[in-house]
Amino acid sequence: MLLYNVTIIIDEAVADKWLKWMQDVHIPNVMATGKFISNRLLRVLDSPNEGITYCAQYVAEHMADYLDYQENFAPALQAEINEHFENQFVAFRTLMEYIA
Repeated sequence: MLLYNVTIIIDEAVADKWLKWMQDVHIPNVMATGKFISNRLLRVLDSPNEGITYCAQYVAEHMADYLDYQENFAPALQAEINEHFENQFVAFRTLMEYIA
């Protein structure tokens, strides 16, 4: 199993709006792709960065699911977040494999 982690540092001025949008729109759209079996959204409490840091995490059972998501769904979903919150966040993505 794989954990796809998206860390987002969002400007405090739009953090509440972003959080609601993530919960109501973005995460449901990611899950509707059928490529992930679960998700969670976490807030980083000890971030050294300005703004508020969150981690959106999605679990995929197989690498093929993740790769299909990246090829066929991620570009449009990432464009959507850029459209709504342009220049108000930074994001970086990490793919991890469950060991135990």
